[in-house]
Amino acid sequence: SVPSEPGQGKAHHYEGEHESHVVPIENVRGREAELSVDREGFAVVKHRTDVDFYDERARTTDYEREVEALLKRELGAKKVIVFDHTLRAGDEDTRVQKVVREPVQMVHNDYTARSGPQRLRDLVGDAEADELLKRRMAIFSVWRGNRKPVLSMPLAIADARSIAPEDLVSTERRAKDRVGEIQHMVYNPDQRWSYVPDMQPDEVMLIKCYDSEDGVARFTAHTAFEDPTSPPDAPFRESIETRVFVFW
Repeated sequence: SVPSEPGQGKAHHYEGEHESHVVPIENVRGREAELSVDREGFAVVKHRTDVDFYDERARTTDYEREVEALLKRELGAKKVIVFDHTLRAGDEDTRVQKVVREPVQMVHNDYTARSGPQRLRDLVGDAEADELLKRRMAIFSVWRGNRKPVLSMPLAIADARSIAPEDLVSTERRAKDRVGEIQHMVYNPDQRWSYVPDMQPDEVMLIKCYDSEDGVARFTAHTAFEDPTSPPDAPFRESIETRVFVFW
């Protein structure tokens, strides 16, 4: 797949054959405390911030420190490395004005068993990566609305326990500076989907994209979707996802 460029207002370009399926998506609002990143593969936690995510300096300093502290507290992590932020907007005018991307309406997971460790090597080099990879390592996407409620185009998450290994298809992802690898997903009626509507500014979704540990949720497929229960006058979604390495 070839991603769009931020600010162009255009959708991603995908190569390959794709199918559309109607699936039930369970509203788990009110059951957030039951969710576990090691079981379902995602969780929703509280985190308040005053950072303006469109301010690059604040985003890459103040907010990154906040995310590090949040994951150490919520996950018991010993080390956290923030390495990427992606801002998205459902409105084309906002995408062009703020130079951000569109919500992705394609079931996917951000990393594979190969590309997860490779992304670390790309970032810190082989020598440091060799030492860090002696420990358990995971990659999380820390997803939230951009300082206002998410009333349209929320995220649907596939329960990691309902994803069979053969459901996940490794797919090349091309960017300007490197060729990575993500996972697309083959439809399986056993897959179970959930979402949390009306995400508030002080709520964060932790999505596990890769885990080196066996016996826990390792990959969590997700997608934006058009929620038929969204208010008819709901504002366009604006969101930020922050990708982090987590070590125990």
